[in-house]
Amino acid sequence: MEAKASVNTVRIAARKVRLVVDLVRGKSVGEAYAILRGTPRGASLVIEKLLKSAVANADHNNQLDQNKLFIKEIFVGEGKTLKRMQPRSQGRGFAILKRTSHVWITVAERE
Repeated sequence: MEAKASVNTVRIAARKVRLVVDLVRGKSVGEAYAILRGTPRGASLVIEKLLKSAVANADHNNQLDQNKLFIKEIFVGEGKTLKRMQPRSQGRGFAILKRTSHVWITVAERE
């Protein structure tokens, strides 16, 4: 049995979120919490909240044991890019791309 959670349009670039996601992929839930709390990146807060949501889904919806859960699957996709303009010299405009990301997580009970 497994439980899922996702978060869309996180205002952090997908490549920065992937650095944090790669640290916790395949780990047990307790170990993943410890890694995320010790990681000094902005994306670690988002991933920790998402992990809490997936664990709560597993506990509430599927009655899985929280102590046996591990991260079965976690991946990051690119979201929409917000396009902004910054004025530059001689009347030109400079494009600023504010990238977003989507994150999906699946937790399962270890046999």
